[in-house]
Amino acid sequence: MRTEIGAARGSNAVWRVLEDEVARVRAQGKAEPRVVDVGGGTGVWAVPLAAAGCAVTMVEPNQNALATLRRRAEETGVSDRIDVVADDTDALTARVPAGSADLVLAHGLLEVVDDPARAVAALATTVAPGGAVSVLTANRFAAVLHRALSGRLGEARHLLTGADGILPEEAENLLRRFDSAGLQALLETAGLEVALLQGDGVVSDSLGEAEAAQYSADELTDFETAASMVSPLRDVASRLHALARKAQ
Repeated sequence: MRTEIGAARGSNAVWRVLEDEVARVRAQGKAEPRVVDVGGGTGVWAVPLAAAGCAVTMVEPNQNALATLRRRAEETGVSDRIDVVADDTDALTARVPAGSADLVLAHGLLEVVDDPARAVAALATTVAPGGAVSVLTANRFAAVLHRALSGRLGEARHLLTGADGILPEEAENLLRRFDSAGLQALLETAGLEVALLQGDGVVSDSLGEAEAAQYSADELTDFETAASMVSPLRDVASRLHALARKAQ
């Protein structure tokens, strides 16, 4: 597996979905939701979820990323709430018990694994019946639009028509991008039911500092949340975010 630290970047709109999912688990009587963060890098999701009272297992092979994770966890006072499995996705089912997680994160993961179908199958095995898998991926059509509007039509055409939606020079760190239909099909093939499919970064990634400063974080998040559910805006967001549920 190839690891790309920083690929798991997401917005407040994604965080709201995770908060709602944690609240749903607690409403079922589980005071300490169990979260598995696969390929979670430096802990940008794991640490806040641990701070919110979740028991988090981080599966991550990169030692530099894990060093940053441990420092963040210590500074936040949640080191005792995060267990680290220093291994990659291929070892997930061997290192983490099947059906043990209420919520499984795969943010910035499917772009860099050698076999995304195998990875999603492992995520589906790890989540408990009724639990959810949160997937955040790079969006092919956003990359196409960005290159086209920058006047790089040759690159845009390659991204649009190529099998994996990447440029040759990206292949070292990024193996593929997804579109909405392809991501949904991948999750459903693993036996997961897609409960939410939204765009992430519809406009926020394109705003300059001056433009973004005109709005509060809540205003921007509210717009992103509304726009992210509407096609075609969802389909040209920087990232695609799916929440898929395992049947009871």
